[in-house]
Amino acid sequence: MSSDPWGRVDETGTVYVRTADGEQVVGSWQAGSPEEALAYFERKYEGLVVEIGLLEKRVKTTDLSAKDAQTAVDHLREQVDAHHAVGDLDALRARLDKLVALVETRREERRAQRAKQSDEARGAKEALVAEAEELARSDQWRAAGERLRSLVDTWKGLPRLDRKSDDELWHRFSHARSAFSKRRKQHFAQLDAQREEARRTKERLVSEAEALSNSTDWGPTAARYRDLMSEWKAAGRAQREHEDDLWNRFRGAQDVFFAARSSVFAERDAEQSENLKLKEELAEEAEKLVPVTDLKAARAAFRSVNERWEAIGHVPRDARPKVEGRMHAVERAIQEAEEAEWRRTNPEARARAEGLTGQLQAAVDKLRSQIEQARSQGNDAKADKLARELEGRQALLDQALKGLHEFGG
Repeated sequence: MSSDPWGRVDETGTVYVRTADGEQVVGSWQAGSPEEALAYFERKYEGLVVEIGLLEKRVKTTDLSAKDAQTAVDHLREQVDAHHAVGDLDALRARLDKLVALVETRREERRAQRAKQSDEARGAKEALVAEAEELARSDQWRAAGERLRSLVDTWKGLPRLDRKSDDELWHRFSHARSAFSKRRKQHFAQLDAQREEARRTKERLVSEAEALSNSTDWGPTAARYRDLMSEWKAAGRAQREHEDDLWNRFRGAQDVFFAARSSVFAERDAEQSENLKLKEELAEEAEKLVPVTDLKAARAAFRSVNERWEAIGHVPRDARPKVEGRMHAVERAIQEAEEAEWRRTNPEARARAEGLTGQLQAAVDKLRSQIEQARSQGNDAKADKLARELEGRQALLDQALKGLHEFGG
């Protein structure tokens, strides 16, 4: 008979293991010496020790699911309880009991993590809904429409909540988008109606202007043309495809009349020549404002020039396009400078740029923190993956910062 602290082999070849509950039969050994029998079943025990050690490491260091971990524990416990090994089986049971407790702790941690993620997703979606409902009341059709499309993309990137909550929030979100689309459609339908009304009004004004073009009642007809011009401006813009044609006809009718009147007032030619000289001097004064370096000063100076221009009176018809063209060129340059200044200082575009920069900076900072955490945990694969993602986010951030700098930020 042979024995060791944890087992023995009796004279019949039966192998026993010692446990807290007494000796348990391990098996029968007939093929060799008792020492070989004990060594064989001790190797079985060492195999269980190795398997339990590996499982302990997986539970502590990997994302092994609680369900899979419990299945592995149960499988090992069956092997321990079968008593087919010689060694401290009670110690193995104790280790398995600790593993069960650890698995349950991890299960609770993951449950809490999922709850936290769900709360965060709920908060994010509620914020998206609130912003969408605010945008639904906006009259900034293009900007609000683009922002709503951006919110949809953000929504798609968030985790789903429980079905009831997710459906309720999506219903509010979708309703806000539908309300905005309906208001925008109504707005542009109304705008189309207004432009159609403007077209009909201007058709009527053009007809009257063309009917007056051959009048020789100079004073009253000229006064009526001024009234027609006021009505024209008050009518608003017609559709783009009609506006220029109507204006050309309207202005052409006036030109016919005023050209005829000018020919009758031939004695005013000398005065008009003097007017031309004065307007050319004013055009030269205006041209000195270009290029525009001080917008406010340029506007004021041009206004002064224009007031004196308007006070001068008519110039010879054949000279008018050229001298007026010079003034119009200066006016366009000032308008372009105003538009450039508006684009540069547009608070809405600046706010979008700042918001995007802030979001990207937060994402970059978060990724750096996650990389440091992964490195500290020895998870280099995860850290390298996050580092590649960081490169892309950093490039986007650099581009956004450059765009923000163009606003003077």
